[in-house]
Amino acid sequence: MSADYNGRWEMIKNDNFEDVMKAIDIDFATRKIAAHLTQTKVIVQNGDRFETQTLSTFRNYDVNFTIGEEFEEQTKGLDNRKVMTTVTRDGDKLVCVQKGEKANRGWTHWIEGDLLYLDITAEDKVCHQVFKKKQ
Repeated sequence: MSADYNGRWEMIKNDNFEDVMKAIDIDFATRKIAAHLTQTKVIVQNGDRFETQTLSTFRNYDVNFTIGEEFEEQTKGLDNRKVMTTVTRDGDKLVCVQKGEKANRGWTHWIEGDLLYLDITAEDKVCHQVFKKKQ
């Protein structure tokens, strides 16, 4: 049985986010605002189909995907690029690879207890985020 990602998750830790934003060329003002925001993730999982929302008081970002199916993702609200995205499973982890003009871009999600972990990568930078389940 794979991990159950369903729920509302509230950020409790956000390390090195600004360096990842720099690596994907997000402008100075946006980086300064985004680095101080607390995000909420809402995830609806139905088998291998995921509907995800990342919510904040500054910007929201939605991405929906099916495990193993590549899709074109428009990163509107982030760095406004088109990337080819594929999310796969590595055990209970979700591993995302985003192919585009930035190397080593993607993320990994996993759950331990009532915590959702997210590592975001871009080029040689890594951001570590932790979310606590609220619902």
